[in-house]
Amino acid sequence: MTRLDATRLIVSLAGDAAIVASLGHPAYDLFAAGDRPRNFYTWGSMGVASSIGLGLALARPDQRVIVLDGDGSLLMNLGSLATIGLLQPANLVVVVMDNEAYATTGGQKTPTAHGADLAAAARAMRIASAVTVRTEGELRAALAAVARGFEPSGHAGPLVIVAKVDESAPTAKPPLDYVAIKNRFMTALGDPQSAIRDPR
Repeated sequence: MTRLDATRLIVSLAGDAAIVASLGHPAYDLFAAGDRPRNFYTWGSMGVASSIGLGLALARPDQRVIVLDGDGSLLMNLGSLATIGLLQPANLVVVVMDNEAYATTGGQKTPTAHGADLAAAARAMRIASAVTVRTEGELRAALAAVARGFEPSGHAGPLVIVAKVDESAPTAKPPLDYVAIKNRFMTALGDPQSAIRDPR
């Protein structure tokens, strides 16, 4: 599957989840797959999407949070996996679009092209639910855990999905007005105090 195919599937299954996208191609594909107020696009912030998603998941335990990261970006901030493993936010899903390349900067190979295993790294840092998927069917099955996340029978703790994807040329880019993106996102999530009082 291409990264855009994987992103389209995630958007189709996300429901009302907040989606935080890493800079570059993950953000471009999220915008192309389905722009919505609950999308948060990052610009000029390589490596921090997982940390932003973690902060949001901790601040809003009533809100499902999906992070769309890249293998290159996550490799810049593997410490975020350790913090996620420590704090265990059950409402957080990190999807790593692993094309084994720094696509935004010219296609240089990342360590995952030489055997680095990000799902194994996540499990080593106490994220028990960490899997690698290679097809749309496998990705769909892994994402079923997202829908179960708030149910008593659902998975305990965060979920990391490493999606092995083929490169796809970006077809659109989100606006560069990061203040407007932030304000739209915050408005879409609403007042956290009212959400905590009444999660409906």
